Amino acid sequence: MKKRTIAASIAAATTGLLLLSAPLAASAHVHVTPDQAEPGSYATLTFKVPTESATAGTVKLVVDLPTADPFTSVTYLPLAGWTTTVDTETLAKPVKTDDGTITQAPVRVTWTADSGVQIAPGQFQEFTISAGAVPKTGQLVLPTHQYYSDGSVVDWSEKTPASGAEPEHPAPTIYVTDPVPAADGENLVASSTPAPVATSSGLAADALAIGLGIGGLALGAIALVVAVFAATRRGRGKVGA
Repeated sequence: MKKRTIAASIAAATTGLLLLSAPLAASAHVHVTPDQAEPGSYATLTFKVPTESATAGTVKLVVDLPTADPFTSVTYLPLAGWTTTVDTETLAKPVKTDDGTITQAPVRVTWTADSGVQIAPGQFQEFTISAGAVPKTGQLVLPTHQYYSDGSVVDWSEKTPASGAEPEHPAPTIYVTDPVPAADGENLVASSTPAPVATSSGLAADALAIGLGIGGLALGAIALVVAVFAATRRGRGKVGA
């Protein structure tokens, strides 16, 4: 009886921990909002970058912009403590648009932390650009490279399949005429309507959700210890009687 009680307690606590940790793991990826845009529009894109390392901080971020279907203009929102550069290069193949043929386009945006500045473990930072005109294409994949203070680099560059099965390091993606994969867009409006830009209240809600999740994990761990301890004490009491 004692063994069954302990096993049941462990199973219940473990299930709770897994359910709580799942949304936290998903929120740890680098992603862009909104993830939908109208062809011809100028979109304000915000990259949310969490530091996943427990021992190093994020000190640099590089976003590769599309060259097959390029933006004609990219500007950035200044960010205190970070130096931002937008690199423009000659395209390997000129691109014809309604406004003429494009031979040069922005190909890369880089944010570099000033000395003593970093996104510390357990923190995140948002990096914002305005990009347009959005080309009429299915989707725009924006490979993003996250540099850490210990010299390591995480490449968020894997394309998410139409099934919505998220790869280990998904690239931030803007869906233009393609539908958003079901796993990402099941709670969004139709793909023809861009998702709203994140607001301060939305960011506060994200922070609250993460805090509640962490608190839940801690409570789940405590409950597991208490359950095992109580079951063990009951077993010892019966033996002593």
